[in-house]
Amino acid sequence: MSDTPTDYAFGMIGLGTMGRNLLLNMADHGFAVAGYDKNQKQVDLLGQEGQGKPVKGFTDAAAFVKSIKTPRAIMMLVPAGAIVDSVIADMTPLLSPGDILIDGGNSYYLDTERRDKELDAKGLHFFGMGVSGGEEGARFGPSMMPGGDREAYKVMQPVFEAIAAKADGAPCVAWMGPGAAGHFVKMVHNGIEYGLMELIAETYGVLKTGLGLDNAAIGQVFAKWNEGRLQSFLLDITKDIFAFKNPDSDHLLLDDIKDEARAKGTGKWTSQVAMDLQAPIPTVDAAVSMRDLSKYKALREQLAQQYGAASPLAGDKEELLKQLEEAFYFSMVITYAQGMHMLARASDEFKYDLQLATIAKIWRGGCIIRSTFLNDIFNAFEGDNKLAHLLLDANVQKLVQSSAGGARAIASAALLAGLPVPAYTSALGYFDAFRTGRLPSNLIQAQRDYFGAHTYELIGKEGTFHTQWTGLRSKPEAPAGPAANETPATPPTPGGKQSNQEPTTTQA
Repeated sequence: MSDTPTDYAFGMIGLGTMGRNLLLNMADHGFAVAGYDKNQKQVDLLGQEGQGKPVKGFTDAAAFVKSIKTPRAIMMLVPAGAIVDSVIADMTPLLSPGDILIDGGNSYYLDTERRDKELDAKGLHFFGMGVSGGEEGARFGPSMMPGGDREAYKVMQPVFEAIAAKADGAPCVAWMGPGAAGHFVKMVHNGIEYGLMELIAETYGVLKTGLGLDNAAIGQVFAKWNEGRLQSFLLDITKDIFAFKNPDSDHLLLDDIKDEARAKGTGKWTSQVAMDLQAPIPTVDAAVSMRDLSKYKALREQLAQQYGAASPLAGDKEELLKQLEEAFYFSMVITYAQGMHMLARASDEFKYDLQLATIAKIWRGGCIIRSTFLNDIFNAFEGDNKLAHLLLDANVQKLVQSSAGGARAIASAALLAGLPVPAYTSALGYFDAFRTGRLPSNLIQAQRDYFGAHTYELIGKEGTFHTQWTGLRSKPEAPAGPAANETPATPPTPGGKQSNQEPTTTQA
C-alpha cells in the first residue's frame, strides 16, 4: 500500500467496539481501510490493534474522506437516532455524487426509509445494514443484513462476503430487499433474541428456585442441552457464564449482578411494529415486558415480603428436567415462528419480497440467535417461500407435537408453584390459539357492536352488519341487590325480539 491520500478502499465512521473490530476484520482480509472517530483514544486503539495491517485512523473528517478511493464507500457504526442524522449532516458536504453511505447500526426502519430518500435526492447511494454477532462476530465474522440500494450493495458485496461468518461454506450475508428491509430484518432478529433470552432466564429460575439446583448443576444442564438439538450461541455463552468467577472471588460473578435487565429499544420496536402489522408475537412482548418489570426492584422486594416466595416444583426431578428440555425446545420453536410470521407480514405490507429461507440461512452463523434449529427453518422455507406459517411445515409440526407435552407440564407445574414463566406460557397460548379453528372472538365482536355499533360479519354472508341489541337506556342501571327500603329499577324495554330479528346491513 502506498502513502498517497487516496489508497483506502473503504471507510468506517465510529471506532467503538463494533466499528473498530469490523474494520480490523476487513484489514485481515486484505482490504485497505480507513477509520474516523472524533475521540483520539479510539483512533489510537485502532492503530495499536491494527499494527502491521492496511488500516489507518483519522480524527479529521475531511482528511478521512479524502483518503478513500472514489466513488467512496463509507459505513457508519454509531448509536441509532439523532447521532446518525448528525453524522450524515457532517459528512454529506464532504461527499460527491455517486458515493456510497451505509448505516450499519441498529436504526429504526422508518428512519432508514427517510434517510434513503433524502440522500438519493443529493445523488448519494445509501443503504441500511443490520450487523449481528457482537464484538466477536464483528472481529471474526458477523451475520449481515443489507437492504435498500441494490446496486450500491453489489459494489460492497465482495467485501462483505469476505468478512462475513460462514455456515456450510456460504457467507452469512445477503441483500434482504428494497428500502429499509435490512434494518427491518435486523429489528425482528433482535426481537427473537429478546424472546430467547427471556426463555433462558425463566429456565434458570425454574432450575434454581423450582428444582433447587446449585450453580454448578445448572451450568451442567445448559452445557448438556447445548450439545444436542438445542445447540445455540445463546446457550453456549450461558454455560460459560455459569463457569465464570473473578480471580479474587470464590463464587460466580453472575450472583453479584443486579437482577434489573436493560435494553436499547429494538425489542420494544419489534413489539410496537408487530402490533401495527397485526402480527402477534406474544413471547417477544412478554420478554420486553419482563425487562421493564425487572427494573422495579424495590417494589418487587416489597411485594415478595407481603406475598411470599414461590414453592419448589412438585414431581420427580429427573422427569421434570426432561420435560423442561422439551418445554424450552417447544418455546424456542414458537419464538422463531412468531418472528418469521412477522417478517412474512412485513414483506407483504411493505413490498420487501423477503426470502425467508435466505434470512434463516444467513442467521445460521455469526449472529446472536444462531442455532441448530435454523437449519429446520431454512429447509421449511427453501421448500416453500410462500409458506403461510412455519408451524404448517410437516417437519416442524412433528417437532412441536413431540415437545408440547413437556411445555404443558412445566407451565402447569411452574404456575402451581408460583414461579414466573410468562415467556413459556405465552408460547403455549400462541400455539393453542393458532390451532383453534373457531376462537371465542365472535363474542368480542358482538360486544363491540352492542356498545359502539362497530358492526360484525356473519358466517356465510357478505357485508358487515349491525344489530340494535337493546333499547337505549335513559339512566344508568341501579346497583344489584337493592336495600329493603328501595324499589328495584324498572328493566329497560327491549328494542325488539332479538332472537328473531334479522341484523340490519350497513355499508362496509
